[in-house]
Amino acid sequence: MGCGGQTITIWIQLICLLCLFGRSSAQLFFSVAEEVDKGTVVGNLAKDLHINVQDLERRDIRIVSGNSKNYFDVDLKTGALFVSDRLDREELCPNTGKCSLNVEAILSHPMHLHRIEVNIIDINDNAPYFSEKEKTFNISESSSIGERYLLPIANDADTGSNSVKSYKLSPNEYFSLDVQSSGQHSESAELVLQKPLDREKQPLIHLTLTAFDGGKPVLSGTLEIVVHVMDVNDNAPLFSQPLYKAQVSENSPYNTSVLTVSATDLDEGINSEIVYSFIKRGNFNPEALFSINPVTGVITVSGRIDYEENNAYDIRIQARDKGTPPKSVHGKVLVEVIDVNDNVPEITITSLMSPVKEDAETGTVVALVTVTDEDGGSNGLTSATIVGSVPFKLKLNYKNYYSLTVNERLDREIVSQHNVTIIATDEGSPPLSSTTVVPVYISDVNDNPPLFSEPVMNVYVKENSAVGSTVFTISAIDPDIEENARVTYSSLSDSKNIPITSVVNVNSATGDIVSLQSFNYEELKTFQFKVQATDSGVPPLSSNVTVNVFILDENDNSPTILAPYSEHGSVNSENIPYSAEAGYFVAKIRAVDADSGYNALLSYHLSEPKGNSLFRIGTSTGEIRTKRRMSDNDLKTHPLVVLVSDNGEPSLSATVSIDVVVVENAADIQTQFRHVPIKEESFSDLNLYLLIAIVSVSVIFLLSLITLIAVKCHRTDGSFSRYSAPMITTHPDGSWSYSKSTQQYDVCFSSDTLKSDVVVFPAPFPPVDAELIIFLTYLLESLFCK
Repeated sequence: MGCGGQTITIWIQLICLLCLFGRSSAQLFFSVAEEVDKGTVVGNLAKDLHINVQDLERRDIRIVSGNSKNYFDVDLKTGALFVSDRLDREELCPNTGKCSLNVEAILSHPMHLHRIEVNIIDINDNAPYFSEKEKTFNISESSSIGERYLLPIANDADTGSNSVKSYKLSPNEYFSLDVQSSGQHSESAELVLQKPLDREKQPLIHLTLTAFDGGKPVLSGTLEIVVHVMDVNDNAPLFSQPLYKAQVSENSPYNTSVLTVSATDLDEGINSEIVYSFIKRGNFNPEALFSINPVTGVITVSGRIDYEENNAYDIRIQARDKGTPPKSVHGKVLVEVIDVNDNVPEITITSLMSPVKEDAETGTVVALVTVTDEDGGSNGLTSATIVGSVPFKLKLNYKNYYSLTVNERLDREIVSQHNVTIIATDEGSPPLSSTTVVPVYISDVNDNPPLFSEPVMNVYVKENSAVGSTVFTISAIDPDIEENARVTYSSLSDSKNIPITSVVNVNSATGDIVSLQSFNYEELKTFQFKVQATDSGVPPLSSNVTVNVFILDENDNSPTILAPYSEHGSVNSENIPYSAEAGYFVAKIRAVDADSGYNALLSYHLSEPKGNSLFRIGTSTGEIRTKRRMSDNDLKTHPLVVLVSDNGEPSLSATVSIDVVVVENAADIQTQFRHVPIKEESFSDLNLYLLIAIVSVSVIFLLSLITLIAVKCHRTDGSFSRYSAPMITTHPDGSWSYSKSTQQYDVCFSSDTLKSDVVVFPAPFPPVDAELIIFLTYLLESLFCK
């Protein structure tokens, strides 16, 4: 059943209720604006019907609507009538000025029915609109002033003051707007011509018509109006002849007159006035070279005329009148070009052999050069030469054909590319010339061996370094390129005792020198080998460099206690008298270290029982002495622990334990060296050899020192400046460094070690020969270390 059927059914139910109960009260009137939010209160039924709020729920008040939707409902707690659905006046009451909804409020116990009329107040929620977006008028330019043209009217879904109230036309000089009103509605709007139209001045006129409603805020809608101005004309112009011919010299100055064309028109006035113009056809635009006077028809030169580009021009012209609409006619003009000498020589390079090998012989052909000139006679005769100093020359083969040949020795490493500038000149008056640059690239040949930065390289490696570590990267530079510059490295053994391939490996590609073993400074201090760098050219070239590898000492040996306290498992004890004074000599600890430099510089430290401060030890001498006299409170036996530490990083150490026993009778004290008794007959051959060695070393050292002083006195400043002695310096971390700069040295020997160590310090003394110092060092080590 449709909405109309449902409405009839509801009304029948209401009539039956009225017949049954026969009771009704007066009708209630309310007003509410459309589009209000749901829940908006329209009125209070409890108040208007004089019913207690507490009775509303008991009496079961209901709102019944005659529509398919219930737009209103009642709050049983307050008696308020509120909006329960969207109210759209234009949907509920289309095309009507007044809109109201009728609903019924039904009460039970006893039954009462109350009619309620709710007036829906319109709001300005719809803008004016036109049924079409654009309106077009075709108006002849001969139309009279005052002519009218009816415009479409705007629509607005709103009513009353919210409907369309006024129109406005966009500002223009040709039309005005006339709105005819009748009663409360705008009946019509018309365009009124205010000024004669001129199609040549403005063939198209765009206007905008705007409709405004009376709401707040004001809403509007627009209509685009397009006016096409129609022209009037009925005669076409005629040329005086179908074909015009003319001649012009190439390179004629601008504004040179070519010819004049003429056309006539049978019309009078503006329709007989002729306008001349060119017509563009295909890719040729006559306006690029010529210009035509639109009034007189005179054609003049306006661009560069080139005979070699085009010896004739076929130009189409147009004569158009100023009628309405205009009419036109087409004509033809043939312009022949007279040739003059205006072409420069052209240089063409063929068979270019680039790149050219840098070992190319003199006379080798690099390229063929051809010089052409499109002019004739003497203007077409040319000659070509090379500009600047380049190792090439031009050789004339025949007429204007040349060969570009090698004239000097080429060297890519000096210049890898030559830009050969060739200039060609004709014999015209004045002569014309052109220039071209021929890039000639020089290709590489393998004529340079790899070069090292210096013939000897010194490499310093710490002992105990990891096997496989890169100790140095050697590099050679080859001024050639590509394969000729791709260098590979290989080692050449230069040691008689050491197979170099078992010590280091040279990476053939990178030049990395990789260790194949962990070095021990105490076994191997230096070795030498050669590295050969070979390029990949044909034939390959190579060069060698000598590599001196110096092993730097690391602190990897602990101090060793010497006799008589070096025996393992033995009890070391010393006796001192109770009457011993402060400074009494108890014992001397001797130790050596297999390392060198600071790593072998030993220091001695004493550890006593807590609270005991009876003994002290010399840090550098290792001598144990008493610090004070004995007292009755002192112990009879003092266990001492001597710690011997080297000066390496990290420091290594060794310990020895000595029990010092205090005795009452001095006669009971054994000699300090009871562990190694010295007898009259114990002066052995070893002692004799040691004495001879010490004396020999002393004599050699004194003689060397005297010789150096003598040499110093006889040397000049210039001889010192030319001499560069190597320098070996020890560092706090136990390493040695080596350089060739001239330095002065102090040579110091430790009195506390049996092994000879040379510690070299810079000092403000005259320079000495470092080689001799190294020799002395080697000699001392040979004597004392065996």
